[in-house]
Amino acid sequence: MKKKKNTKSNITTDRLLKIIVWFLLIILGLIASIGAGYYLGYEDGLKYGSISVVKPKEKPLKEIAKVEKSVIPSAKEEDIKERLKSVLQEEQNRYAQEGASHEYEESPEQLEQPPEKLGHPPVVKVVKQEKVRPKLAIIIDDVSFARDVREIKSLNLNVTMSFLPPNAIHPDSAVLASKEPFYMVHLPMEAMNFQAKEPITLNVKDSQQVIMSRVDKIVSLFPRVKYINNHTGSKFTSNEVAMNRLIFALNKYKIEFVDSRTIAETKVPKVMKAYGERYIARDVFLDHKMEVEYVKQQIKEAVKIAKIKGYAVAIGHPHENTLEALRESKDILSQVDLVKINKI
Repeated sequence: MKKKKNTKSNITTDRLLKIIVWFLLIILGLIASIGAGYYLGYEDGLKYGSISVVKPKEKPLKEIAKVEKSVIPSAKEEDIKERLKSVLQEEQNRYAQEGASHEYEESPEQLEQPPEKLGHPPVVKVVKQEKVRPKLAIIIDDVSFARDVREIKSLNLNVTMSFLPPNAIHPDSAVLASKEPFYMVHLPMEAMNFQAKEPITLNVKDSQQVIMSRVDKIVSLFPRVKYINNHTGSKFTSNEVAMNRLIFALNKYKIEFVDSRTIAETKVPKVMKAYGERYIARDVFLDHKMEVEYVKQQIKEAVKIAKIKGYAVAIGHPHENTLEALRESKDILSQVDLVKINKI
């Protein structure tokens, strides 16, 4: 009887062990399948782009490559300018054409004092700060003729001249620029609606090669150019892919782009942020209307913004009334430091 009882006990134990083993195998199988599914999903994500692992500086080049079917010149790390890595501030504010509000950092006096420790009062270090005068850069666009240069210089104001590339109508603009210690290039770009289109204008559908070739030509004509802003360009600057191509081309020569903000839906802030570069843009148009009094009011607005932000960028043209308004506004302009765009 005892022998039979032990046999039944052994059989029961064997069954229990088998059940436990099968249960463990099932659990391990489920864990393995879940893990495999996760990693397969991750690999698929990397392959098809559902998970982004692209660094900010590489993103614009990949976006260009995605759209451009032709061969794009290889982009090395050193081709991307390592300049000021300032975080894009006031991006949404800059979209507004006029009357934009501006954020600015708190002054040290507004920050909370540290809490008391061990019964001792907090130590407050008083730092004497030098008062920095606000800066205003005034860009005069469409400079094309010797009379433009002559009239602008007669103002005796520290303004920045932005020259249109030469063509049959104004063939001497590059030669005139070469005589100046500092200048910009006013690059024609596609607009939503043209009034007078320049003969050679960058278009949204231009390939990377076309844009690279155009920038190469600009540099050959204006070898000391370090800043370019857009002439018209409402359609071009509101197209992210086109702006990616242009900034990629400008980076080859370490040229900075100044957004004239001819359209509220500009994509330049987004593109510059993706490249890790600072965004420079126009704050005020001086002569959207041609009356002298209107221009003078816009000059006051530019000075006001400079005082609030610490700097401002204004754009005007070599029109007679614009130059007259600047000549009559020297008192208000004396409240800021007039600087070239490279000092902003």
